[in-house]
Parts: sequence; structure tokens; C-alpha cells
Amino acid sequence: MKISAHDLKELLIKSLKLEDINPNDINDEAPLFGEEGLGLDSVDSIELVLTLEREYGIKIGKSENYQEIFGSVSSLLNHINANG
Repeated sequence: MKISAHDLKELLIKSLKLEDINPNDINDEAPLFGEEGLGLDSVDSIELVLTLEREYGIKIGKSENYQEIFGSVSSLLNHINANG
């Protein structure tokens, strides 16, 4: 099952309780973590991994590719659709 960027953005907003943001406000290529983009932190990353495992059945363990996978909505979406 392929998920869309819009669906993933809705899940991010709901699971991370991102108030005052709608899916259209999130740039697919903007960083998820750090000062730019969504500005998520390490606590958010734990919640995000748990949500992705629960919602999509994908496992994201400790990986050298962690920064690449969670670099942006686009990279995360590619990983989910390739491994879901």
C-alpha cells in the first residue's frame, strides 16, 4: 500500500500534536528536525518512530541511515513506501 505525502503530513500533525499547521504548510523537502522546517526534536523522533511502526507496520531500528530516512517528508515517504 502506497501512502501519499498528504496522508503522511496529516499523521505527523496528529501524532506530534503540531498545532496551527496544516498539511499544505509543510514543504516535502524541508527538514523535519532542526531550526528549519518542522523543527522536531529527539522526543518527537521517538514518538514518530512508534507511530510509523503502529500505523504502517514498518520497523525503524537504530540505523546509519536514520538522518537520511528522517531528512524530510519526501525521504521519509520514500522509505515508508519502499519498506511498508
